Amino acid sequence: MSNPELILYDVKGRIATITINRPDKANSCNVAMLKRIHESLIKADQDEKVKCLLIKSSGQRFFSAGYDLKEIQGSPENVTLITEWGRKINQTLILMKKPIVAQVQGIAVGFGVMVILACDLKIIADRSKEELYLRLPEIAISAFPQTGATLLPLLAFGLNYAKNLLFTTDKVGLEELKNINFPTRIFPLDQLETETLSFVKQLSKYQTEFLFFIKSMLTIMNKGFIKSCFDLEDECAKIAYATEKKSMKELDEFIQGLYKKYS
Repeated sequence: MSNPELILYDVKGRIATITINRPDKANSCNVAMLKRIHESLIKADQDEKVKCLLIKSSGQRFFSAGYDLKEIQGSPENVTLITEWGRKINQTLILMKKPIVAQVQGIAVGFGVMVILACDLKIIADRSKEELYLRLPEIAISAFPQTGATLLPLLAFGLNYAKNLLFTTDKVGLEELKNINFPTRIFPLDQLETETLSFVKQLSKYQTEFLFFIKSMLTIMNKGFIKSCFDLEDECAKIAYATEKKSMKELDEFIQGLYKKYS
């Protein structure tokens, strides 16, 4: 299977659908796939026919296991590329004018979680915690939380729950997500595809100006904050990954500098 086939792009009526199509690898994303996702997002945003986007994945077990860690291992160049394109995707998802719906049928980890959080609406399958959960494992696997890993949980869940997810790396199942009003809709797994499509079709019938302006107004109100958060993650990552480690005093001085810079 060639790289373009790992990310499917389709337009029917007013809806553009992006499908992560790598179920044999838990729908994990390599650099080529990230570039293709970003290209598809831009294409959909510029298409005059498209009013809404749907993001989903193939198979039943995983929505996405995140970045392809095998591609990262031993390759600083690929780490840089994955970080660059991961940020581009999540920033585009937040800032583009067209509403985006995530269809979640299974487990999401790392970048997979971030994509869901960056989407505007979330349609989730009614499954047990063993079959469907969200998990941000960065601290447990010595991967610095970038490309929106701190910003997106903050926007979606608030400060307290974002800290909980990032420090504990706990799996968060549907019942917990329901308690914080996270899912937009919940459907049985065997009805998820048809019900999600019906939901997005209804969304696409609303007046274009209303759809675009509602999302854009909310985004514009927070645009400076959103960009500075992505920048802050990248700036901290450079220090976290530096070969020469800083003392506690040096880290404190660096953090104080960040407070001044980002206040």
